[in-house]
Amino acid sequence: MKWFNKFKAAAKGAAAGWKGKMYDFSSWFGRTFFGVDNSKLATNETIFSVISRLANTVSSLPIKLHQNYDLKTNQAYDVLVNVPNQNMSGFDFINKMEVSRNEHGNAYALIMRDIRLQVEALIPIDPTYITPFLNTDDESLWYQVLGTNGTYYIHNMNMLHVKHITGASRWQGISPLEVLKNTLLYDKAVQEFSLTEMKKPDSFVLKYGTNVDDEKRDEVTKYFREFYKNNGGILFQEPGVEIDPIEKKYFASDTLKSEKITRSRVANVFNVPVSFLNDDEGQSYSSNEQMMIQFVQMTLTPIVRQYEHEFNRKLLTEQERRQGYYFKFNLNGLLRGDMAARTNFYQAGVRGGWLKPDEIRMYEDLPPEGGNAAELFVSGDLYPISMDPRERRKGGDRIGQEPTKE
Repeated sequence: MKWFNKFKAAAKGAAAGWKGKMYDFSSWFGRTFFGVDNSKLATNETIFSVISRLANTVSSLPIKLHQNYDLKTNQAYDVLVNVPNQNMSGFDFINKMEVSRNEHGNAYALIMRDIRLQVEALIPIDPTYITPFLNTDDESLWYQVLGTNGTYYIHNMNMLHVKHITGASRWQGISPLEVLKNTLLYDKAVQEFSLTEMKKPDSFVLKYGTNVDDEKRDEVTKYFREFYKNNGGILFQEPGVEIDPIEKKYFASDTLKSEKITRSRVANVFNVPVSFLNDDEGQSYSSNEQMMIQFVQMTLTPIVRQYEHEFNRKLLTEQERRQGYYFKFNLNGLLRGDMAARTNFYQAGVRGGWLKPDEIRMYEDLPPEGGNAAELFVSGDLYPISMDPRERRKGGDRIGQEPTKE
């Protein structure tokens, strides 16, 4: 607990910047926490595609702070969504975290707090500088951070950590790129071999007749080289000389097969539909809506739930959590489907009495109208659900009028 108390004391001076009485993070200023080793991300199109798609999708999702079903704001929400730190927007922060999580298997962000221990800034840190460990005194999780002027120890409540799957005895996530190591090496070898073969000049075998002497052979070879060089590869076969081209080993089909295998394995490891990597062969989706449902349910939901739990646990106080506060990403926009499907869904919701017209307007990014639009209705046709059934009239009778007696 000593380190935790020291960090709490250090956090009280966080308003002064990176340096306080009990800590000094000034050595981190200007340090390159990202971009240390982006070789695989920068040279493999498939890896770049899947990571950029995941990062852009997650960082584009709206995130709200709720208290039960009501929207709320507080300092932690403002920092996370608007100004995580002086150099980033909320989009940049989530995007950076998601890229790191998919490239290294882990993403870390230091939580800086003000003198009231409220969230003041979120600073992403390169995972290669961080090692999680358990404190033997109380089994609490800490993070060892290597700085240029020393080593720092951060309690887990002051470090956001999102990751890929971990083993039973691990606190760090497993890097997808390590899992794909052999696949990427194979793909790279095939590409390099293909490029090498494509760059090779055309080769030929010259066969001379038995009646061609050495002087004539040298002369023919010389003319062959000059003529081939000066005439764009056009050759004329002379009597007594046979020209056989040497076939190249490059086949476009080999490269296509290799790329298909790579896309399939990358899609499996990152748990995305292979069609997201522009490979639609063998896909059985009857519509884009079905594909998006699978993507949201199997890929995005576990990712955003991990972010939500980290934010709830470490950015909200215990009192706020007891009061019903929680962060939540909005995935509804990805599940809207086409116009016809949305219309049927909304009509069924309104006529079934479980969806309000104003809620539909908000789903479609339109302002609520209030009044009757904020009421639940049931078909009948249609009355506020709170109305006494005995007051409902048939045949278009106005509410409040006596029914016509026959």
